[in-house]
Amino acid sequence: MTERTAHDAWPPLPYAEWRETCTTLHLWSQIVGKVRLARSPWLNHSWQTPLYVTARGLSTGLVPHGARALDLEFDFVDAVLRIRTESSQSDVALRPRSVAAFYTQVMEALDALGTPVAIHGAPNELPEATPFAQDHAARAFDADQARRFHRVLLQADRVLKHFRTGFLGKASPVHFFWGSFDLAATRFSGRKAPPHPGGVPNLPDAVAREAYSHEVSSAGFWPGGPGQDAAFYAYAYPEPSGFRTAKTSPSATRYDTGLSEFILPYEAVRTAADPDAALMAFLESTYAAAADAGQWDRAALECGLGEPGRPRPA
Repeated sequence: MTERTAHDAWPPLPYAEWRETCTTLHLWSQIVGKVRLARSPWLNHSWQTPLYVTARGLSTGLVPHGARALDLEFDFVDAVLRIRTESSQSDVALRPRSVAAFYTQVMEALDALGTPVAIHGAPNELPEATPFAQDHAARAFDADQARRFHRVLLQADRVLKHFRTGFLGKASPVHFFWGSFDLAATRFSGRKAPPHPGGVPNLPDAVAREAYSHEVSSAGFWPGGPGQDAAFYAYAYPEPSGFRTAKTSPSATRYDTGLSEFILPYEAVRTAADPDAALMAFLESTYAAAADAGQWDRAALECGLGEPGRPRPA
């Protein structure tokens, strides 16, 4: 990419400017994500729950509903939630409204399409878990800010997917977790991990323990929260000795002791001369820190990055 093109593709995303829309989308995404969760058989590490980045927004992908076909997609281009079956569609406008009003319209749309879904009616992984049907507070939604967020997701998803191709071991898809509201990609050493301590707000400990049943090196993108702007992150579970003091790049990378993860501000990536290269350096160096400190079998687990149309030598 040229510098101008790169910086257009990676737009600014200061949390203070879109805080209210971000909060609204987080809660709305939990409602949509829980539709998939309620209908999908459990898959290791909760991989049946996330959303996926699409050309227009975030989608559940295909959701089982008996013999019916169902999916839900946040279309940030047209500012609607599209709820589709194999034979019909219903759109829910993305506009300022309460969580309760959005929840009610989504449930009514599913009923009208002949695909009713009963979900757990309160947020997860948030300190406050007001049931959706009781959350009547006015909520903001700025369509332009949502589109800017989507543009960032498109770039982060693209680089994370390229990074994923350099690993032969078990690796997650690149997916968006609506509980923590972040885009993530995870690599596994193949060894079991000690039981996770749990304690995640409004999340059953059994879910956290199953999610972290095996050793991981995980990285992703978080769009920000109170006191912190958007950032890329990387962590290891369990964290091996020497991980947090390992050499990483680029220079803006730091280890956050409160979060127990490496942090690279999104702003440092988007303003880099080559944002793709800066992000890839972060992903590769933090993974190497986890794999080396954890004594992973790197020779057996790694390979060169994939190229379009070129089979990897067997």
